Amino acid sequence: MKFLHLSCLSLLASFVSSESTFSPARPPAIPLAVKSPYLSTWQAAGGEGGNGGYLVGQWPTFWAGAIIGWTGLIRVDGQAYTWMGAPDNHPTPVNQTDFTYTSTQSIFTMDVGGKVTMKITFLSPVTPEDEKRMSMPFSYMVVDVLSRDGKPHNVQLYTDVSGEWASGDRNQVLQWEQGSHNNTAYHKFYRQNQKEFAEDNQQAAWGNWYYSTADTQGLSYQSGIDTNVRTQFTKNGLLQNIKDAKFRAINDGYPVFGFAKDLGTIYWRPVQTVFTISLAQKNAIQFTNSPGNAEKLPSLWTSYFSDELDALAWFFADKNNVATACTALDTKVEGDSRAAAGQNYATLTTLAVRQAWGALCLAGTTATKYLFLKEISSDGDIQTVDVIFPFFPILMYMNPKLMKLMLDPLYINQNAKVEPPTVTYAIHDLGYYPNALGFPNPNSPPEEQPLEECGNMLIMTLAYAQKTSDVDYLRQNYALLNQWTGFLVNESLYPQNQISTDDFAGPLPNQTNLAVKGIIAIQAMAKIANMTGHTADGASYTKTAQSYIEKWQTLGINHNANPPHTTLNYGHDDTWGNLYNIYADSLLETQLVPKAVYQMQSDYYPQVIGKYGLPLDTRHPWIKSDWALFSAAVASDDTRDKIISSVAIWVDETPIGAPTVDWYDTNGDWPTKGGHFIARPVLGGWFSLLALNQTGIPNHN
Repeated sequence: MKFLHLSCLSLLASFVSSESTFSPARPPAIPLAVKSPYLSTWQAAGGEGGNGGYLVGQWPTFWAGAIIGWTGLIRVDGQAYTWMGAPDNHPTPVNQTDFTYTSTQSIFTMDVGGKVTMKITFLSPVTPEDEKRMSMPFSYMVVDVLSRDGKPHNVQLYTDVSGEWASGDRNQVLQWEQGSHNNTAYHKFYRQNQKEFAEDNQQAAWGNWYYSTADTQGLSYQSGIDTNVRTQFTKNGLLQNIKDAKFRAINDGYPVFGFAKDLGTIYWRPVQTVFTISLAQKNAIQFTNSPGNAEKLPSLWTSYFSDELDALAWFFADKNNVATACTALDTKVEGDSRAAAGQNYATLTTLAVRQAWGALCLAGTTATKYLFLKEISSDGDIQTVDVIFPFFPILMYMNPKLMKLMLDPLYINQNAKVEPPTVTYAIHDLGYYPNALGFPNPNSPPEEQPLEECGNMLIMTLAYAQKTSDVDYLRQNYALLNQWTGFLVNESLYPQNQISTDDFAGPLPNQTNLAVKGIIAIQAMAKIANMTGHTADGASYTKTAQSYIEKWQTLGINHNANPPHTTLNYGHDDTWGNLYNIYADSLLETQLVPKAVYQMQSDYYPQVIGKYGLPLDTRHPWIKSDWALFSAAVASDDTRDKIISSVAIWVDETPIGAPTVDWYDTNGDWPTKGGHFIARPVLGGWFSLLALNQTGIPNHN
């Protein structure tokens, strides 16, 4: 389906003279180059800060909001047009006629003066089964041009990137060079004063950036002051093949790095030009794997290539292969999603893919590798357990083997007893990205969520072992798993006053939803014990979990309400809450939570679903869309579809022009308490239904 947005036209009057269609929806922000926490460039679309979803008329931004200069110009029969960005003294803008997104691609279609048609495809590879490609923070922009009116036209194409990619501190001095390697022409630029494992306003303070294209006849290049380089092209249709000799600050004349390509005479057959944008960092993560030992972990892709230029040229030459693989993934995600819950669900899952995978980094060597996750925007922590938990359904669906690479750093750190010996529960995170230095976080006090994180670790570890049959992993970590379960036995039935993963809501004692997570996790440990030959432990934990779930039904359910429902916390019958934690019972097939509880919640949710989704609880109309989709996955079909539809409406109508927000008010407002929950990998939770369906685990209803 396609949505036509008339409300955005006033914002575009000076740029656009026709209306674009958007399929399957107009997202809050459009992913352009999104491949890692530091290669994360978007085009704001929705609401305040966006221009309605058009590529021309505003600058792309880093996920945190800073402008990332990326410009596109074209000359047709001597007349210049702008097709990307908002350059000073911009030539006539092209008319965008269509935008479509898939899981890995954002595709814009442009009418250039009625003469030629452009198709601009931004492809950020997602390759769950291929760690080599997955480890490369590189992305493609593909431009196809063909005659629109059936007549021949003389065409030259131009694009540049600015030094803003290289640092979030615009006062930093850049250095740059230009060259060619294995038929790949490149601009290389980087912060002159490198600071490894540091950030400037969330952007990396180290590494080399490359903007590349094919080194073929008709190509010209130039670096220099932005307006000078672009004017050279608009007037002459080519660049001067010169490099600016003055290294300087990013905001000093805004140096840009441009390519121009003479496409010659264009007829009906499309002419394609490929560009790549890449970040090359020799070392990616600093990791404490034993007390007092902080190891520098290389970017995993360095194990496959002799140097940066070989990686660059290989990635450029690999475009057709990776495009084929990504198109297959696009087709699978869309098809599986439609089959599971219809088009609205496909609208959500396809939008979530690049945002979820864009928070990841593969580091180490092919012999010893780890998958790290940045808690983008809400905190900045690395390997945050209660952020991995809503993310992990997408791994369960796409490649559950990767879950081990994500859990390993947490187990290694805690088995090495880097944390104080008094801590008997699972820790919250490993530090502040990209420094996985362990407990306590050197940049902030520990954010303790003891019951939450113990439950999460047990649930995720069992889910991984079930999907992969890796029972050895359970044996290897049995001591810690057993320790955490002991904590849950003492704490789950009557949770002390504490925060849960929804920490913005504040602490609360006897949280009904938190308690059921702990109880399910105890039963998960019973399964782990039985799988590893600890049958006495298994019997004991099963007895405890069954006793607790019976008592929990008395403590946490308002049976007198019409319809009945769970409460936010024990003894407060005037409250209700989203019981999203029962999702783990279905995923793990613990068969602990009675079917009647699933049906009860499914019957109740329609009473409280707002225009834009299922709220968290009584306290406020805010929603966490990841948790809403957890509940949808285990609800009756009608309730499931209502929840999914309401979130899909939010995606299309959101007033927030930023990478998709997972925490917002169901009336359309954006909570300000606790910061901005944008661009977060928790959208992986939108795959909760597919994680169930993948292995045929039956819905309780």
